[in-house]
Amino acid sequence: MKGDCTGPASAQFVLKDPLVNMAVLETARGGMLRSGLGFEHCDVGICTNIAADHLGLKDINTLEELAHVKSIVPRSVRQDGYAILNADDELVMAMRKQCTSRIALFSLDENNRLIRQHCKLGGLAAIYENGFVTISKGEWKLRIEKAVNIPLTYGGKAVFNIQNVLPAVLAAYVQGVKVEELRQALATFVPSPAQTPGRLNLFQFRNFQVVVDYAHNPHGFEALGRFVAKVPDTPKIGVIAGVGDRRDEDTVNLGRLSARMFDEIIIRQDRNLRGKTDDQIIELLVKGIHEVDPDKKFTIIKKEEEAIRHAIGTAPKGSFVVLCSDVVPDALALVLKLKEEDEAVPFSKEDIPNRNKELVG
Repeated sequence: MKGDCTGPASAQFVLKDPLVNMAVLETARGGMLRSGLGFEHCDVGICTNIAADHLGLKDINTLEELAHVKSIVPRSVRQDGYAILNADDELVMAMRKQCTSRIALFSLDENNRLIRQHCKLGGLAAIYENGFVTISKGEWKLRIEKAVNIPLTYGGKAVFNIQNVLPAVLAAYVQGVKVEELRQALATFVPSPAQTPGRLNLFQFRNFQVVVDYAHNPHGFEALGRFVAKVPDTPKIGVIAGVGDRRDEDTVNLGRLSARMFDEIIIRQDRNLRGKTDDQIIELLVKGIHEVDPDKKFTIIKKEEEAIRHAIGTAPKGSFVVLCSDVVPDALALVLKLKEEDEAVPFSKEDIPNRNKELVG
């Protein structure tokens, strides 16, 4: 299967396969509102966060209403299973009252009060402690791996991926995966077009670096911005776009975040404008950019392919180019093609060692 497989139909397709022993399923807000989960119960249910995205769609207008929708996942966990919840998010933690299963928590803060209380009562948790991804229960602790050694974290710079690793490690652990297998999995799961397409895919060109990411909402941009801020390369160039079915305030906020993140901005457009005109979306983005820096340099190149070619073709030496893509497979294919061209260094006859003039002319 290819495409958006986060809905109930995709889940049922996988679960009906008699050869499947275990399924790891992403469940999207839209699919749950439309048709539920596609299954009645699960052994492990994870809720990572509640962020202000998709508000104003399908009668979901507040974070509390969005949290109620997302709580469907932990509420579906069997009594002997585990609901894994983010102890750094108040709305996620409020879901505990609705769960009938066992609870496991995770946090980037090793001193999180709720984690300490939970573990003191014999509860299970995963924390980021002294640079390590650590499993904790009571006074007992098990260090899984140093975060800087996990490729997904880019040497610890991608803190949001450290946060993503914590519940993943918990989910595997409660399902009986051995610690050594966990460590091996973390060491070999690389943020690449093959394993994580559109999720912080980094490409090293001869004179600069390019990253392709699917960030398209303020929450994603905030996380991406914290990563970009830790990258020493300069200037930082961003190719961005707004999403037409999001609230105006969200698109303006994308502009603000982009102005803080990048030295130069290229504004492109998604193929599907989702209810707004391209001029309306651009106007909102520019409004946000100007609120932060009226003199911020930006260029409008509406087609994504042309925007990517321009960004890479004009990138100065030492720069860091961030491509926020709408159609990730096409963007990755184009970047790989441009990288191949970048590596194809031309040479002349004079570059051939020990050349025989009679043979080469």
